Amino acid sequence: MKSYRKELWFETSCRRELINITPQVAVCLRESGIKDGMLLCNAMHITASVFINDDESGLHQDFEIWLEGLAPEKPYSRYHHNGYEDNADAHLKRTIMGREVVVAVTDGKLDLGPWEQIFYGEFDGKRKKRVLVKIIGG
Repeated sequence: MKSYRKELWFETSCRRELINITPQVAVCLRESGIKDGMLLCNAMHITASVFINDDESGLHQDFEIWLEGLAPEKPYSRYHHNGYEDNADAHLKRTIMGREVVVAVTDGKLDLGPWEQIFYGEFDGKRKKRVLVKIIGG
C-alpha cells in the first residue's frame, strides 16, 4: 500500500469565502499515483472547513445567509469566546460545515457524484491556512 501527503495553502482576501478545491485535490491524486484507495482532505485550522456540495453561486449565497443566521459574526459581545479574539462565530460555522471529507479513489479518479465538488470554507480569513490531503491505497 502506498501513502501520499500534501498540504494546500489558502489565504483569502475576505473574512468568509468558499473555494472549490476539487482541481487542486485532483492534482494531488495524480501526483500520488494511487489508483484505488481513499483520500482524506481536512482543514488544519479550527475556523475553516472542508466539505462536499454543489458549485452553484446561489447555493453559496444561501450558505452565507444560513450560517450568518445560525452564528452571526456581530455583535462580538454575544459570544463568551470573544475576549481576546473576535471569531467565535467562525468556530461555530466550522462545526456546522465540518472538518473533513473522505472520498473513494477508483481507477485513479475521485469517485464523486455527478454534482459533487470539494470545497474549502473559510470563516475567519485574511491569513494563511492549510488543508491536508492524505491518500492511501495502491
